[in-house]
Amino acid sequence: MTEHETGRRPAPDGVRLRLATAADAEAVTRVFLDSRAAAMPYLPRIHSDEDTLAWMTHVVLPTSTAVWVAEQSGRAGQNREGGEDGEGGELLGFAALADGDELDHLYLRPDAVRRGIGSRLLAEVRGAVDGPIGLYVFQRNTAARAFYERHGFTAVAFDDGGRNEENEPDVLYRWAP
Repeated sequence: MTEHETGRRPAPDGVRLRLATAADAEAVTRVFLDSRAAAMPYLPRIHSDEDTLAWMTHVVLPTSTAVWVAEQSGRAGQNREGGEDGEGGELLGFAALADGDELDHLYLRPDAVRRGIGSRLLAEVRGAVDGPIGLYVFQRNTAARAFYERHGFTAVAFDDGGRNEENEPDVLYRWAP
């Protein structure tokens, strides 16, 4: 079985990637909320934390093609708040692939950026897709846009925000192997 098939990938920095489980919902939600607040403070808060957790639990985790998490090695079963995680260690970020070829989410804890974790998650997504990958990024999220452009994604369409619930103009990016 390959590392991709097992959902586990060790690394010398103590960060490993694995497939998410339902038990990761709270930690994934916290990463999502914290990352958005830090990187995109201009976005309106449309949903409560509880509604976001329900969406992660009942929509994102069970219906995505795959969701990977990056976690820092630590005492098995403990997250940074001292509670239980799906597999142990502190959850640092996650990536969700939807519809087989759309990177729907890639978020990192604010203290985990610029450590290569996002690049590793993106590589895992690329390894799971046989062809092109698409994704949307808010136009004002210049850090994310620069990240994807560094990784070979090209902006192919600009939208006025009418397609997302934040009504924030976004950009469609594509990458092809």
